[in-house]
Amino acid sequence: MPVNTAATPKPQQATPQEMANALRALSMDAVQKANSGHPGMPMGMADVATVLFTRFLKFDPSLPEWPDRDRFVLSGGHGSMLLYSLLHLTGYEKMTLEQIKNFRQMGSLTAGHPEVNPAAGIETTTGPLGQGLGNAAGFALAERLLNARFGGELVDHYTYAMCGDGDLMEGISHEAASLAGHLGLGRLIVLYDDNGISIDGPTSLSFTDDTRKRFEAYGWETFDVDGHDQDAVAEAIAHAQLNHKQPSLICCKTKIGFGAPTKEGKSSSHGSPLGDAEIAGARKNLHWPYPPFEVPEHIVNAWRDAGKRGAAARKNWQVRLDRSGKRDAFTHGQRGDVTAQVGSLIKEFKTKVKKEAPTVATRKASGMVLETLAAHMPELIGGSADLTGSNLTQVKGMNGVTQDDFGGSYVYYGVREHAMAAMMNGMALHRGIIPYGGTFLSFTDYCRPSIRLSALMKQRVVYVMTHDSIGLGEDGPTHQPVEHLAALRAIPNVLVMRPADAVETAECWQIALEHVTGPCILALTRQNLPLLRKESGDENPTRRGAYILAEAEGELKATIWATGSEVEIALGARALLQKEKIGTRVISAPCLELFDRQDAAYRETLAGGKVTAAIEAAARYGWDKYIGPESEKGGGIFIGMKSFGESAPAEELYRHFGITASAAAAAIKERL
Repeated sequence: MPVNTAATPKPQQATPQEMANALRALSMDAVQKANSGHPGMPMGMADVATVLFTRFLKFDPSLPEWPDRDRFVLSGGHGSMLLYSLLHLTGYEKMTLEQIKNFRQMGSLTAGHPEVNPAAGIETTTGPLGQGLGNAAGFALAERLLNARFGGELVDHYTYAMCGDGDLMEGISHEAASLAGHLGLGRLIVLYDDNGISIDGPTSLSFTDDTRKRFEAYGWETFDVDGHDQDAVAEAIAHAQLNHKQPSLICCKTKIGFGAPTKEGKSSSHGSPLGDAEIAGARKNLHWPYPPFEVPEHIVNAWRDAGKRGAAARKNWQVRLDRSGKRDAFTHGQRGDVTAQVGSLIKEFKTKVKKEAPTVATRKASGMVLETLAAHMPELIGGSADLTGSNLTQVKGMNGVTQDDFGGSYVYYGVREHAMAAMMNGMALHRGIIPYGGTFLSFTDYCRPSIRLSALMKQRVVYVMTHDSIGLGEDGPTHQPVEHLAALRAIPNVLVMRPADAVETAECWQIALEHVTGPCILALTRQNLPLLRKESGDENPTRRGAYILAEAEGELKATIWATGSEVEIALGARALLQKEKIGTRVISAPCLELFDRQDAAYRETLAGGKVTAAIEAAARYGWDKYIGPESEKGGGIFIGMKSFGESAPAEELYRHFGITASAAAAAIKERL
């Protein structure tokens, strides 16, 4: 028989342009099917994303949570289909084609804006513009801190962020970029989608900054490239990787909605489906003759090969970890369970403080607790927004982090509350670090969007918020929180804790560090408070959220709820009432959210008496749930704030606003 000597045909090879067009096609198809979404950014940045994921990003879809992977943050979260397409094509098991087809549908992994799911390759929740840039700076800082502790053999990776004009207009981008430049976070590389388009039209309507000069002023290295020239993009990223002293901004000039016949380069491609006719024209322009959601095998294979690129590096890293003398410490930090350690340290602290019975502000008590914890917990990374001496967040042995030395454990964030909170989110998401940061409680308004995201992402971030009421005194109403406790309690999955003394402060810290599914806010006083909890025992009644601090003597006629500095006032009112044979119970309620989680039987044990009152130097909003609404016939009594504060010494302010033991006792007697 004759022998067929013809060469076996080589498998068809995908071109980089075809790989980018696969991202464009999946994105526009998913948005069209959902009849909702943002096709413009994924189509415009597909070339940049292709370069990053096929040539540079260190990742392994077979082990998505590999600790030494590079982090990719899509700060412009509205372009989520770009991320989902990348994760599907590179082989993340959870990101199936069905998930792509169910974009923006109930229960899918492909939400309208990315929601954190590291197992599926989604590093953080983005959508509120600028937050991702803050997170990325936090990821990059965490990498440097852990590198200083464990060395380059275990921690050596980059953080890449992709952002747009909107991200750079947001104030948080200025804060985060400024601090990243100051700290010299050279492992941070930002890819800026410079498409010249905003929702309202061309960015010239509202945004004419010289972005490169702006970032150079922050201390960044900057580049300009054609975002559709893949080799030029690759050259810029390669150069940025070599600069370990400066973060890098790569301005990628792109066309939003690239390939769309009438909507390319226009705001009409930003936030709405392209429509069937426009998609048909885009398929023609992109030379993509395939039906919706169909990607040819040779292109899928090329993407899957890109996904396998990091497997060898991951396996080599695992060998290094297994041989490392720091393995146990590293894995302990990654797990993040500090329950046993914290429990022992807090028990020791409480025994000591009950013996000494100090009269101190709860901000001072917090510093005392931190002094106990920090010496034994290297994963604790503290900081303050330029209020270290007021928040008392830095204790002995905590050295400052600088661009020349990341071996410290304290970050001077400067007056950048928003960036501080967003960066702490990134640090918590990175793992290996438990971040806490301080400012005044009134300034939670400056970082509330990031606190909300801490809660949404279920991240353990501790907010040390001092100067929590009119008790801060002479600084006056600009700094005195009134509505803040109610506003923070309104955020789902946030524990707002307002301890009454040093013992409760320690218990709040224990809860905050053991609580791994959400953030905690410690609202702490400027003014000194006596020790109220002197009984022996290791239990932590603060875990209940509210508990009976002092029981009524005789028949129970009145119950007074109070938090923080007003618990002392409640006890004073009780003493006055008991002198008149009015049996009065005092309930300390350091955390109403924890109390709400208790079973009905426990909650009912705290009810009773003919009159119920609450004392808190803040707005009444939210308290009616516990004491009953105010009405003409009576209802719950609230002793608190009905207006903004004033500038005066704290003691005078409490008298002026009627937040005193005598005022509370008189109101209860009148109601009885």
